Amino acid sequence: MRGIILFNRTLLAVVLGLFFLIPISSATSVEPTPQSREIVFAIGNMPLNLDPRYATDAASERVNRLLYQSLVDFDAQSKPAPHLATWLETSPTEYQFTLKQNRAPFHHDKPLNAQDVKATYDSFLTLKDSPHAAEFTNIQNITVLDDDTLIFKLKQADKHFPAKLLIGILPADLISKNHDFSHQPVGNGAIKFSNWQNKLSLLRIKDGQKMSLIEVKDPTVRVLKLLHGEVDLLQGELPPELVKHLQSKPEITVKTGKGANFSYLGLNFNDPMLKNVKVRLAIAHAINRSAMIDKVMIENSRIADQILPPEHYTNQGFSHPSPDDYDYNPAKAKQLLLEAGVKLPLKLVYKTSTDAQRVRFATIMQAQMAPAGIALEIRSLDWGTFFADVKAGNFQIYGLTWVGIKTPEIYAKAFGSQNFPPNGFNRGRYADVELDALLAKEDWQAATTRIHNQLPYIPLWYEGQFAAMRKEISNYSPKSDGNWDDLATISVGK
Repeated sequence: MRGIILFNRTLLAVVLGLFFLIPISSATSVEPTPQSREIVFAIGNMPLNLDPRYATDAASERVNRLLYQSLVDFDAQSKPAPHLATWLETSPTEYQFTLKQNRAPFHHDKPLNAQDVKATYDSFLTLKDSPHAAEFTNIQNITVLDDDTLIFKLKQADKHFPAKLLIGILPADLISKNHDFSHQPVGNGAIKFSNWQNKLSLLRIKDGQKMSLIEVKDPTVRVLKLLHGEVDLLQGELPPELVKHLQSKPEITVKTGKGANFSYLGLNFNDPMLKNVKVRLAIAHAINRSAMIDKVMIENSRIADQILPPEHYTNQGFSHPSPDDYDYNPAKAKQLLLEAGVKLPLKLVYKTSTDAQRVRFATIMQAQMAPAGIALEIRSLDWGTFFADVKAGNFQIYGLTWVGIKTPEIYAKAFGSQNFPPNGFNRGRYADVELDALLAKEDWQAATTRIHNQLPYIPLWYEGQFAAMRKEISNYSPKSDGNWDDLATISVGK
């Protein structure tokens, strides 16, 4: 691993040298006025689907939070809170929701009312392959009382039901016409869709501020574009050396903070080798997470042992499993493989995206695993192909990050045996009767311990958050979950 890190530093030094050879006078001579020009946000991967009933990738979810509004959102402690509506539990199987007054209309100027809410959630009954549909199979019917009020009747009691109503509300008139929300979204959020050709163009409702998202896969190119004034904002997906370089530039502001998004290695349980818990534990002991955080990640990154971070309300007063249970120990990993009857080296294929930092992680893990008797083959694919393979179960091991997870139901979605795609996110096809029973009882702490011991995934880290922007950009900060909510407040000045 040491040689690989040195090689990367040498290459980076050459690349960073380019920064000093390219003049930035053209960027510093720009004299923007408030709302006088478009704000350009460069991202590593464009959204895949702007229909909130289908979207699962991080970029789509982040944009959809701005384009649409949901009945419920979460407060700072990740507890459900009213957003478009307040609610009242009238019985264990019945919830009455009342839409807030002075709510924004849809972007095609139709008022949002209870019929739109009903149409949005009723549509899950007929959708094909929606990964969110399983969330709402417990709804028996939805009754509209008036324009502002509706009742959700459930088949079975569910005290957590309000926390599931996170889908952006769609207009009923367009749902009935099978409108293509995935490419031409219509919501009632703070930001409105304009067009999507070479870039995703957006318009802020309150002041007409134009903004656009452009895809720039290479992180070094994203940084160069920011330094030259071709883009105004970057967030996440940069190696620490580039973040530190940006921090040294007077024309750039860099804001950092703790992250809550959970990175992990997904495992395919259709693979007979990976069904053996000793093999999974060996893989965990073959990765030096501390070294990777120290050497190739930005500040505020931290080791993870479960999906929900320690500060989540469900983890308060809970004696967490120790991340040290998976300490880097190649000798122990090799012994576990031998005990499992594995012929060394164990050959594994690891799929990841073409993002440079993700490939870097994979390359370092490849070097770390070698002394443990694991030969890791890396296959980096464009984002669309990679994510399609993950959803289809076409992988042995992959690396991904759970983004914006707030509720403990994620454990059922990700590991419940009834939640294989397209009915959920159990992409590894993991099935465990004991875990299913704990999930059914909503014994989240016992379920967390069971998951920790059985390793249906390999936990990695919560990656620190940062945003880098031109000095003329204000009213924007990174969120712990990586969301882009401050695009609703961002401004550009002189």
